[in-house]
Amino acid sequence: MESWDEDGVRVRIRQMAARDPDRERFGADTHRYELAPALPEAEITAFETAHGIDLPAEYRSFVAQVGNGPAGPGHGLMPLTAPRAQAGEEWAVDDEWEEDRLPGRLAEPFPLTQPLPGRLGAPADELTRGTLMLAEEGCGMYVRLVLSGPRAGEVWRIDPDWGGFVPSSPGFRTWYTDWLQRP
Repeated sequence: MESWDEDGVRVRIRQMAARDPDRERFGADTHRYELAPALPEAEITAFETAHGIDLPAEYRSFVAQVGNGPAGPGHGLMPLTAPRAQAGEEWAVDDEWEEDRLPGRLAEPFPLTQPLPGRLGAPADELTRGTLMLAEEGCGMYVRLVLSGPRAGEVWRIDPDWGGFVPSSPGFRTWYTDWLQRP
């Protein structure tokens, strides 16, 4: 399993929060620079088994060693599994997140072998099969992790109205680390 420096990630997120006390950075109001606890191995394995997939190692090790969201790019890293509400808190996942985790959807083959720039002619839900939603950027734009095929492990961004469905990072580690290192 690929290793993450959990303490280093958490220290960097605390530094980011200290530099942005009013949460003016894009998405900070949503993720609040907070990381949920890492998931137990049994929960990750159960998710993979239930969906008939193997998560890419970089992402799998992150949720196992660092956290199950939300501090991250866009409006924050979506949880792999629905977070448990703490006393007095409400956790909400949106419809897109729930559709993403319908039985069989993640195990379907990713339909693209090449980027699809520009306006999308096909419905987004047909193009995103075999991918896991990582983050929402607003206005119908999402960042997704490819789970199958020759593009497995890559991070793609879908903007159905203008930007198409294109690779944005060679992998989860690069995508997340780039966010941590941005000023």
